[in-house]
Amino acid sequence: MKVCIAEKPSVAREIATVLGATSRHDGYFEGNGYQVTWTFGHFCTLKEPHEYTPDWKRWSLNVLPMIPMRFGIKLIENDGVKRQFAVIEQLIAKADEVINCGDAGQEGELIQRWVMQKAQCKCPVKRLWISSLTEESIREGFEKLRDQNEFNKLYEAGLSRAIGDWLLGMNATRLYTVKYGQNRSVLSIGRVQTPTLALIVNRQLEIENFVPEPYWELKTIYRNTTFSATKGRFSTQEEGEKFLEEIKESDFEITDVTTKKGEEAPPRLFDLTALQVECNKKFSLSAEDTLKTIQSLYEKKLTTYPRVDTTFLSDDIFPKVPSILRGLAGYEELTKPVLAEKIKKSKKVFDNSKVTDHHAIIPTGVRANNISEAERRVYDLVTRRFIAVFYPNCQISTTTVLGDVNKIGFKATGKQILHPGWRVVFDKQTNTQDEDSKENADEENILPAFEKGERGPHEPTLNEKWTQPPKYYTEATLLRAMETAGKLVEDDELRDALKENGIGRPSTRAAIIETLFKRNYIRKERKSLYATPTGVQLIQTINEELLKSAELTGLWEKKLRQIERNEYEPRQFIDELKEMLNQIVVNVKQDREGSISLAEQVTVEKEKAAKKKREPKPKAPKEKAIEKKTPELICPACKEGKILRGKTAYGCSNWKAGCAFRLSFDEVGDKLTDEELQAILEKQ
Repeated sequence: MKVCIAEKPSVAREIATVLGATSRHDGYFEGNGYQVTWTFGHFCTLKEPHEYTPDWKRWSLNVLPMIPMRFGIKLIENDGVKRQFAVIEQLIAKADEVINCGDAGQEGELIQRWVMQKAQCKCPVKRLWISSLTEESIREGFEKLRDQNEFNKLYEAGLSRAIGDWLLGMNATRLYTVKYGQNRSVLSIGRVQTPTLALIVNRQLEIENFVPEPYWELKTIYRNTTFSATKGRFSTQEEGEKFLEEIKESDFEITDVTTKKGEEAPPRLFDLTALQVECNKKFSLSAEDTLKTIQSLYEKKLTTYPRVDTTFLSDDIFPKVPSILRGLAGYEELTKPVLAEKIKKSKKVFDNSKVTDHHAIIPTGVRANNISEAERRVYDLVTRRFIAVFYPNCQISTTTVLGDVNKIGFKATGKQILHPGWRVVFDKQTNTQDEDSKENADEENILPAFEKGERGPHEPTLNEKWTQPPKYYTEATLLRAMETAGKLVEDDELRDALKENGIGRPSTRAAIIETLFKRNYIRKERKSLYATPTGVQLIQTINEELLKSAELTGLWEKKLRQIERNEYEPRQFIDELKEMLNQIVVNVKQDREGSISLAEQVTVEKEKAAKKKREPKPKAPKEKAIEKKTPELICPACKEGKILRGKTAYGCSNWKAGCAFRLSFDEVGDKLTDEELQAILEKQ
C-alpha cells in the first residue's frame, strides 16, 4: 500500500479524488492501492528547554546560554494533533511506500519530515512536487514523483532555520526578560522579529527627531505650464527674492524642446511580497490577510502556489499559456488579442535560471466561481498581471522643455502615451487609486506644443516649503524593507539581487508582522505602523547589533539559502550562531543599566515555557504587593524618586518618567535590610 501524506484535509481530498481513493475512513481516504492521509500545520516542534535538562526549567541568567548537545522533536500538545498523528503512525507502519505530498516549500518539507521521523518511517519515500492543485497538475506530479533524497538540502535548511530560531529565541528572550523585564513581563526576542521591530523603531525615532528646515522654490507659469528654476532650491528667502526680481519684468523664452520616444515594459508577475505590497496599497489588506486570501485561491485551484520569491516563470509553463488564457472567464476581451497571434516567449517572463522551487503566482485557467469579494480582488490583480505580460510594450514620448528668463534657466517635463500597449489591461480596473498612482498620474502630464525661440509673458512665484521627514512604514513599505534588508530600492533588478539577503522568507514575513502586533510592540493607525513605548524601549535597550541589524540578519538568511543549494554547511551556520550567543550572553550579563515594563495587556501573554514553569497557586501577599516602598531611600540617579523593591530588582519610582536606575537581585540579593541597601546606594 502507498501512503500519501498531504498538508491538510482539503488537499488530501483533491489528491484522493485524482488517485481514485474514494473510500472514507477515520483520518484517511483509501482506494486503488493508495491511502491518503493528512497533517494540518505543524504536528511536531523542537523540545522545550526543560525537556533537555531539568536545570533549564528555571529562568535564570546562570544557566544561559542553553545549547542542547542534540536537538529533539516532540508532538505538539493538542488532542486533535495526537489523534491524527496516531492514524498516520499506523498507516506508515504498514506502508510499502510513503509519498510526501506536503506543501512544496522549505517549511512544508520540515513539517512532513518531522512527522515521518516521529512515526519512525522505515520504507522508501517519494516526493510529490507541484505548483497548483488542478487535476492536471496533480496527475502530472504523480507521473513524475521524485526521490525524497533530492530534497535533503531543503530539509537541512529548514532544520537549520528552526534550530537557529530556537537558539536565539529561547536564549535571548530569557536573557533580556530576566535582566531587564519588570512586572512579570516576557520580553520576546527573535532572529527575524527583532530586526523588523528595529526598522520600525529607527524610522519612528528619525521622524520624531527630524528638524524641518525652510527652503524656497522659484517657479513660473508660461502658457498654462509650470516651469521650475533649474538652479533648484534656495536656502534663504532673500536669495530667492533676488532672482524673482530679476525675472519679473522680462519675457519667458523657450530655448530648447527635446522629445524622446521610449517603451515601458509590462509590470512583472507577482511573487508573494509584491502581491502583499500591491494589496496593501490598493485595498489596505494586511500582509497576513493577503496571504490567507491567495492561499485560499490556491486551494480552490484558481491560482498557483503562493509562497514564492520569484517573478519569473519556468520554460515548461510556456506551452500551457494559451489554455490558461482561454480558461480566464470574464477576461475574454483582454485575452482575445493575445490568442489571435503567436504568443512571444520573452526572457523577461520565462527564465529557468530565475526559478528555483516554484514560479511566479499566476492563474490556473480554472473558472473562478463562488469566491469572496477579497478573493475576487486579489484574483483580479493576479490575472491582469498575467495577461499584461503577453501584451506589447507601452509606447511613450517624453518631452523636456527648457526656458530662459534674463539668463535664469527653467525646465518642464511631460510624458505622452503614444500607444498604450499593456496599459489597456488595467484601464478598467475597479479599485480606488492609491497615493502612488495619483503621484504617477501627476508626473505624466501632457505638455502643449512649444517651439524653440517663442517668447511671452509669464507669472513667476517664490514659494516657501519645508523639508519633510521620511514617512512612517506601512505594511507595504515594511515588506519591501524586509525583502531588501532595510535598503530602499525601487529598481526591480537591484531588488532581485538583494532578495537573497532579505529578512525572513516570503511565507513568514506576514506572521512576523502579526507577532509584533500581538506582542504590543507595534500598533497601526490607518496604514501607518508605529512602535509602542515598549517596542521603542526594547530596541533601545538591546545593545547587541547582531540582534537588531537588518543587514546582519539578512546575511544569516543568505546562508540558509546557500544551505538549500549545498553551498554552505548547516553545522557551520549553527556553530556561528552558538558563538554569537555566547558573546551576547556575556555582554548582557555585564550590563548594569535599564529595565523594560510592558503594557498590562502584554504581561498576561506568556511564553509556553513560562506558563509551564509556574504551577497554579494563590498569589502570596508579597507577590501581590509587587512594589514594596522604602520611603527613606532616595534614588542616586535622578535624586528625586524613591527606591522600590520589585519582584526581581530594586528600582526607582520615577521609572515611568524615564529614570532607568535598577539593582538586580542577581547582583545584590533580595533580602537586604534598609541599612544595607542604603550603603550600596551611596556607592552608586
